[in-house]
Amino acid sequence: MTAVLIALTRGTANSEYIEGIDVGQQDIRVILFGLAIACLVYLLVSVVTLWRIYRKAGEPGWAILIPIYNAYVLFKITWGSGWYFLLMFIPLVNIVVAFMTLVKLSRAFGHGGGFALGLILLHLLFMLILAFGGSRYLGVPGRDA
Repeated sequence: MTAVLIALTRGTANSEYIEGIDVGQQDIRVILFGLAIACLVYLLVSVVTLWRIYRKAGEPGWAILIPIYNAYVLFKITWGSGWYFLLMFIPLVNIVVAFMTLVKLSRAFGHGGGFALGLILLHLLFMLILAFGGSRYLGVPGRDA
């Protein structure tokens, strides 16, 4: 309490000091810590979700943990050939290919365009539906079984 009174008498009305810690900085630290926890939870949920989707498609779940290989496997599930992931390195083309991959992922699990739109707009929610819902992998879209 005395630290606050001393700080106020020195003319620093915009910042309050409590035992040498600026209250504003403390609030920012709490916000950043909460944001870091939220990011870790999002990462964990994403890994578990993609692991389940890969397993449903008959691919190894651990593939999600290997940075370039996970894209290769995703394109193998959706396009039939994993090498199409190289298109993701071409600027502007990568945006179109990413949307097409989500549409193909929707079709690979027996869903239509509305579900694909959900994958694009509410990605994690619809990925959770694919992973933990009743969706079954039907194969690469556009190929005869």
